[in-house]
Amino acid sequence: EVQLVESGGGVVQPGGSLRLSCVVSGFTMSNSVMTWVRQAPGKGLEWVSNISLNGLNTRYADSVKGRFTISRDNAKNTLYLQMNNLKPEDTAVYYCQRGIIRGQGTQVTVSS
Repeated sequence: EVQLVESGGGVVQPGGSLRLSCVVSGFTMSNSVMTWVRQAPGKGLEWVSNISLNGLNTRYADSVKGRFTISRDNAKNTLYLQMNNLKPEDTAVYYCQRGIIRGQGTQVTVSS
């Protein structure tokens, strides 16, 4: 069974940082492009970032470019999202995704 379990969310002040993790099981992560998406309250899913199989190629939404960094550790079956200089508009549930399968998400709230 494919499983993706996100963690690391929380409440942070504007300008703060969080590091999200996603532990996967049930498939070979090194064979999969991995993605982070998010859903803000009352809005649809928004693509945030993805990373190639070996981690050498990454892409980011314009809204997070320069502030977020995606990475992966295939040996640990773990995907990461380092989020710096957080803004209130980053408030959302963050999901890791492989193909069309997502985890349960982790809540990130940016508020003073």
